[in-house]
Amino acid sequence: MIPVIGTLDPDQNDRERRLLDAIREQGSTPETIRLFRDLILSHYRAHGRDLPWRRTTDPYRILVSEIMLQQTQVERVAVKYREFLELFPDFESLARAPRSEVLLAWQGMGYNRRAIALQTTAGRVVDEYGGRLPADPDTLATFPGIGKATAAAIVAYAFNMPVVYIETNIRRIFIHFFFQDLEDVRDDEILPLVEQSLPRENPREWYSALMDYGTVLKKRTANPNRRSASYARQSRFEGSDRQVRGRVLALVLEEGTVMEEQVVLRVCENPGRVRKILGDLEKEGFIAESDGAYTCR
Repeated sequence: MIPVIGTLDPDQNDRERRLLDAIREQGSTPETIRLFRDLILSHYRAHGRDLPWRRTTDPYRILVSEIMLQQTQVERVAVKYREFLELFPDFESLARAPRSEVLLAWQGMGYNRRAIALQTTAGRVVDEYGGRLPADPDTLATFPGIGKATAAAIVAYAFNMPVVYIETNIRRIFIHFFFQDLEDVRDDEILPLVEQSLPRENPREWYSALMDYGTVLKKRTANPNRRSASYARQSRFEGSDRQVRGRVLALVLEEGTVMEEQVVLRVCENPGRVRKILGDLEKEGFIAESDGAYTCR
């Protein structure tokens, strides 16, 4: 059961208000950085979520959780994470599994490219690194589906490495506290503050604490990330090509082999649109076509 986070207790509310006032008056000083760190950590130690990937430092399990969390809500990931690990408990089992099984296990998560990227990464780890995930963010960032932020998160959680990085929750928190009422805040303005506030002795706990406090802010304030220079509103899902792609892929996985005409009828979309999506899925390596019949690769 994942605790719901959305409020602060009265003492924490008061501490946050005092901190916001202090930063407004003094800016980012060693003292306000210390108070900021204390606020984030005290909230986490009192109300931190008990998430399954926080109970392990196994690099494979951390990798799986970070790829899953890239574009999927925590609650859904918590369920799928356990199911996925039961089927593929290590790099070897994931690397050698049929792609159709991996994609079936991923159903309901969305952004299916992540499943292929994760399996490809597992294959590289097995074939090139003897089954051991490299403890180097620059190396990890060369793997498919792992950018700089995800690579840094992996080494922070798996190896307790004091890396500095920005992702959505981190950006939200630092804009909320240190860039009050400012617009078009750049990441290169935020990064020095992330570095100053990072407790070098336990970055794993610190980044978990930031994730949870970012969830609090998301539920109780207007989104500070709208004031980020890199903010982009997510496109509508309902009726999008992304939604139709998911339905088409799910149908092929469910049926094993399906004719193009059946896909058009079952998906209930414009035939030209469905044919284009089938073609895209084939080009991207999700499915294969032979004489009008589609199967999962």
